[in-house]
Amino acid sequence: MSIEHHQHPPVHPPRRTLMGPGPSDVSASVLAALGAPTVGHLDPYFLKVMDEVQDMLREIFQTRNELTLAVSGTGSSGMEACVVNLLEAGDKIVVCTNGVFGGRMADVAGRIGAEVVQIERPFGEVFSVEEIKEVLEKEKPKVLGIVHAETSTGAAQPLKEISEAVHEADALLLVDCVTSLGGMPVKVDEWNIDAAYSGTQKCLGCPPGLAPVTFSSRAVAAMDARKTKVSSWYLDMSMVRSYWGDSRAYHHTAPINMNYGLHQALRLVLEEGLENRFSRHYSNHCALKAGLKAIGVEFAVAEDHQLPMLNAVKIPDGIDDATIRGQLLKWFGIEIGGGLGPMKGKTWRIGLMGESSCNTNVLQFLSALELCLLQAGYELTPGASVAAANDFYRTTITG
Repeated sequence: MSIEHHQHPPVHPPRRTLMGPGPSDVSASVLAALGAPTVGHLDPYFLKVMDEVQDMLREIFQTRNELTLAVSGTGSSGMEACVVNLLEAGDKIVVCTNGVFGGRMADVAGRIGAEVVQIERPFGEVFSVEEIKEVLEKEKPKVLGIVHAETSTGAAQPLKEISEAVHEADALLLVDCVTSLGGMPVKVDEWNIDAAYSGTQKCLGCPPGLAPVTFSSRAVAAMDARKTKVSSWYLDMSMVRSYWGDSRAYHHTAPINMNYGLHQALRLVLEEGLENRFSRHYSNHCALKAGLKAIGVEFAVAEDHQLPMLNAVKIPDGIDDATIRGQLLKWFGIEIGGGLGPMKGKTWRIGLMGESSCNTNVLQFLSALELCLLQAGYELTPGASVAAANDFYRTTITG
């Protein structure tokens, strides 16, 4: 009896311009690092790479926290690691939900038996210090969880005053920095954040696969005072930190090559300089905004709370969401994201993250969007968006 062998072609993905909510474009040097020779997860060379990854993450998180590392898994594993290590069954957490990712934090906490109290704002809005103070006073939680940059809505949540309120209430502050880290200031020590998590695939410019996390000494003390084991063996920081720390106790086989890639991505972030990087993200956001305004496309988030790296805009009346996104991908190789939850079919999410945040992408996208909108019968002055963006760049470059 013969067995038929199916011959599959080698992996040969198309070249895309990634301008959605993540992943973002990856530089050639990061891709090259991923392809470097694999060594063992306890090899002296890899242990040195781990130490350097920790050092660079501390710089980018703007913290001195000893417990700072890259969890083996995507950004969501960082979220789960923070939640399951800080909370035991019966502990109370207040989760601020103004988008999909606040909802996920609440879901994870509920699954481990924590008492979850959600306060909500409509998608695209942010929380005030007053409403946070009110819920803290009423609920007296162990942890308050909030999203810094809500990827599903494009809204940026101010944190400094909220952090002060959380600590006055003797609670721990847990922050989702998946989309913000590396694209806008995340000042863990200055803002007194107790636990923060991120992902590699957004503004850090690395493929998805690792989740940077950092824990304050207060958070570590809370973890050390647990009465029960962490519900997740894989994400138990009491064991994982022994592998990333001096004892190098084996816990799991780390994704060696992913850490090479992150190492190079972090090098590029620090080589550019945090302030330069933040200003690049903001500048390209402003150019995109000027271009979209010129053709009547409005932002879905109030001016004061717009994320520079994730631009959520309203889809014009009479325009079909999926059609335009499909044409951008098919005709130009440009990927953008659709809305989530109540924003589905109503917004586009245009990412300008990491390597993807450049004037070339802004101008190509605006030009491509104009053609797609014109094809759909939308009225605009051809070239207006590109001219407006160029006008912004001209005054910025020469001003």
